[in-house]
Amino acid sequence: MSDTSINLEALRQRIDQLDDDILRLISERAHCAQQVAHVKLSQDEDAVFYRPEREAQVLRRIMALNKGPLDSEEMARLFREIMSACLALEKPIKVSYLGPEGTFTQQAALKHFGESAVSLPMAAIDEVFREVEAGAVNYGVVPVENSTEGVVNHTLDTFMDSSIRICGEVVLRIHHHLLVSETTRRDKVSRIYSHPQSFAQCRKWLDAHFPHAERVPVSSNAEAAKLVKTEWHSAAIAGDMAAKLYNLERVAEKIEDRPDNSTRFLIIGNQDIPMSGEDKTSIVVAMRNQPGALHDLLEPFHRHQIDMTRLETRPSRTGVWNYVFFIDFKGHRDEPRVTAVLEEVQLRAAELRVLGSYPQGVL
Repeated sequence: MSDTSINLEALRQRIDQLDDDILRLISERAHCAQQVAHVKLSQDEDAVFYRPEREAQVLRRIMALNKGPLDSEEMARLFREIMSACLALEKPIKVSYLGPEGTFTQQAALKHFGESAVSLPMAAIDEVFREVEAGAVNYGVVPVENSTEGVVNHTLDTFMDSSIRICGEVVLRIHHHLLVSETTRRDKVSRIYSHPQSFAQCRKWLDAHFPHAERVPVSSNAEAAKLVKTEWHSAAIAGDMAAKLYNLERVAEKIEDRPDNSTRFLIIGNQDIPMSGEDKTSIVVAMRNQPGALHDLLEPFHRHQIDMTRLETRPSRTGVWNYVFFIDFKGHRDEPRVTAVLEEVQLRAAELRVLGSYPQGVL
């Protein structure tokens, strides 16, 4: 045998040994997770198994310790799946999301909770809220803003009438593809289905490549993919999950106009989340209709050097031409300086509600 063959065989044996070690350690971790569940249940029959702040701390630690050659995000995704599978041994998490199957919201849910979570599609954002409020699921996932098209107003408006709290966030890179079925006549495409926001995010590409095709808005990209299966002259704009679910072919990939196109999703639940070390807080504030109201609202954040990451205005439901402000900022409500700011804002506002303090998105 040549030296190359000998070296290759030695490397394969080393990989086999490493696989054995990995298998043993994952199994050992799973046994430990089962013991954690046993201890929790012995102390409290209604014990909470999934702790967002603990998971965020673990993933940040893994990313900090990683020395390659896999990049830190890829390593964190691997550990996310291990954690998801171990958590399912304790008690599988049920997660509702804005459906149907194959949407970017489902992709965000799986990115955040892992493939071992039980994900349930809902027809509308307010249905996701209701499932969480009723306790039918542990958490919900809803879109809140896109880097190209801005805020999802329906999500913000639903918070006004709900007691649900924000428990986390996840940011998903959005890649749109032009999809067809095996029966589509590609040279005869005269109709394209997609969600209105996807059309907006791919406007320039469509103008250049399909300027005369009819653009038909539908409730979701997954619905668009489903419709294409029944027509020979249509195409859909959708993502990877929809393409795989409906077995569609990609005519063109990554047709979004902006290469950095991303959507932020919120994880909603019924509990308050302890500090993780790198947190955000979201609040909704109604100010009295008087001169300088916006300045009075923002001044305490500036004085206490709180980093505000988002400010959105929505019409109030209590009066014509009254507005409420949705604010995201860095920090946790239990931190002294954040507590001080919230107390000042409470005195100046007509109403203040903390929607939640939660770990900043890790992946």
